[in-house]
Amino acid sequence: MRARHQEYWGKIKIALAVVPAALLAACVTPQDGGNLNKPAQTVTAPAAVKASVLTPDQVALRALTAQQDRLYNVAAPLLTGNAPLCRGNARNLLGFTAKNKYSYPTEFVNAAQSLGFDDRLQVTGVLPGSGAAKSGIQRGDVLLAVADKPLQQGPDAERQAANLLGPLVTNGRAPIKLTVMRNKAQQNVIVPLTLACAFSIELGNADNVNTYADGRRVLITRGMMNFAKSDEELAYLIAKDMAHNSLGHAIRQRMVATTGGVIDNLMRAQPDPTATAGTGGIRPYPQDLDAAADNMALYMLVRAGYSIDGYAAFWQRLASQYPASVPNGYTALHPATAYRMTMIDKSTQALKAKQASGKPLTP
Repeated sequence: MRARHQEYWGKIKIALAVVPAALLAACVTPQDGGNLNKPAQTVTAPAAVKASVLTPDQVALRALTAQQDRLYNVAAPLLTGNAPLCRGNARNLLGFTAKNKYSYPTEFVNAAQSLGFDDRLQVTGVLPGSGAAKSGIQRGDVLLAVADKPLQQGPDAERQAANLLGPLVTNGRAPIKLTVMRNKAQQNVIVPLTLACAFSIELGNADNVNTYADGRRVLITRGMMNFAKSDEELAYLIAKDMAHNSLGHAIRQRMVATTGGVIDNLMRAQPDPTATAGTGGIRPYPQDLDAAADNMALYMLVRAGYSIDGYAAFWQRLASQYPASVPNGYTALHPATAYRMTMIDKSTQALKAKQASGKPLTP
């Protein structure tokens, strides 16, 4: 089962509909980009499967989808609530993801179909606080048309939908008319655009306890996902790397290409373990950059509605269990724990003073 999970992992990406190439959905990028336009093999729908008797493919699909959903839901308020803090990295989005059975690797098409997917794109997630959420788009809605233009079905549906929506979302400001099928009834929904942070939040296929930020992406490894005991702790991780991206730290460290290469590797079905040996060639963050990211992360968390009361304790626990001597762990890249704790305390006091006085929550 573990091998099956790893084979599937790198083929499904989380993209929160914030960049032009993924305006509609959590798009699937095949391992071989040259196969993007090739028809998927014909499949036959399996017999109905009882909920208590799932195939290995269905178990793998459900488990990894659950992890994707968790990451998506935790990241959502951070992305939609912090556009002013993301500086040059804010973009318009609709705020939902959509897939069909061909969104999954060929070997999982049958499993996806037995779990309710067909040739049509259907909404698989709605970003809380987005225009899609406010307009009433629901999980399970089948997408029929955009601005009265019918959406294509089948293997190429996601790419064609992204091509249709791209100019409307990127260049426009007006709400977009979507036609959906819900409970066997067709209806029109007017979806306003939402300005949000344009960072994609990725799930990494590795058990080392670490996160990576290359200026446009945040990647949380499987090991770190398991380390985070609660969604709030997962939010701390996402916010910290969003802050690194917003502050341009990968550029200042001259680590954009190196960190980007590590992220690319960890999104593969079978990552090269030598690429993440030690620190993966990434320079440890200086204490001033780490403290600056902590400061901004605290504001991002509060603006998104998360409590920051456990923020310092979480990082202390992480540094204690995975100290800097663990070469491919988080603290190896963020070694200034003592300095960070001092600055986190100061930042927290300043932030809470602003809250008490009703001042804008900006660093």
